Amino acid sequence: MSRYGKSFAERNTVVVAVVGLVALTLIFLATFNAKSLPIIGEGPEFKAQFAEAGGLKEGNEVRVSGVKVGSVSDIALEDGVVIVTFRAKGVELGEETSAAVKVKTLLGQKYLSVDPGGRGELTEAIPLDRTTTPYDVTAAFSDLSDNIGEINTNQLEDSFTALADAFRDTPDSVKATVDGLTDLSRTISSRDEELATLFEATTEVTGTFANRNSELEALITDGNLLLQELASRRATVEALLEGTSRLGTQLQGLVADNEATLQPALAQLDEVAAILTRNQSNLDAALAKLGPYYRVLASASGNGRWVDAYLCGLFGPDGAPQLTNDVERNCQPVSGGGA
Repeated sequence: MSRYGKSFAERNTVVVAVVGLVALTLIFLATFNAKSLPIIGEGPEFKAQFAEAGGLKEGNEVRVSGVKVGSVSDIALEDGVVIVTFRAKGVELGEETSAAVKVKTLLGQKYLSVDPGGRGELTEAIPLDRTTTPYDVTAAFSDLSDNIGEINTNQLEDSFTALADAFRDTPDSVKATVDGLTDLSRTISSRDEELATLFEATTEVTGTFANRNSELEALITDGNLLLQELASRRATVEALLEGTSRLGTQLQGLVADNEATLQPALAQLDEVAAILTRNQSNLDAALAKLGPYYRVLASASGNGRWVDAYLCGLFGPDGAPQLTNDVERNCQPVSGGGA
């Protein structure tokens, strides 16, 4: 028995299990409906009616006066009308609130712009007469490429030729206009395959940009952050450039003031460089011979505070001094510098 009653092991396991399951269920419900919670959520839910989606997708931003206040949670079609469900936090939407789908980036990404208006609280869906959708430039270019591909250029050329024949006896100004149209038609007909290839490539490019929308948006965002950082460091960069300019001015003045002294020194330095260049082979040979010399010197003086010495031919094999030079001697020093 614990001080505060029964221990956890002595309690009713069925009650503990039921309480635990209820607590886990509440936690799961709160997790999956976090957007609807009053404090950590994205605010209350609203709806708006649109004639078409206009490229709007779930998860796109909801903005009020250019400030993000929520996101689009659902897009559905009901009785030929697009119902856009969105959440907005921290704003009051009145009964006369309007909404519009607007273009966020040049690549066609959209967002929902909400304009609060009226009194009271918005309880019903924003009607069609207070919603608008943008003109999709990307889709227009795609339709243009498809339509141009379906044009019978040969028939168009024949039509303009017939028109030119019909106006052959008209005044020169009208005839020149029709002749120009005929030449334009003939040019388009002769470049039919090239134009078709061009518009097919344009369609592929726009499709690639659309598929890479998030990457390009991140690139533009990073570029914006870089520009903001440069703007915040503007004073530092300006001071750095001014300091560099002053340093260049001072160096220029230093050279001008000491030109009489520096010019002879530079001339002498040039002569020294020329001498070293002419004696390059001798320097290489000297350095090649200097290496073994310093190696033997290091071996002789590397055993302590003394120098090892090696005397060749001073004594003979029997220990007697060698006073003549008629004996063949092997004066190759042993490793270590001395004997």
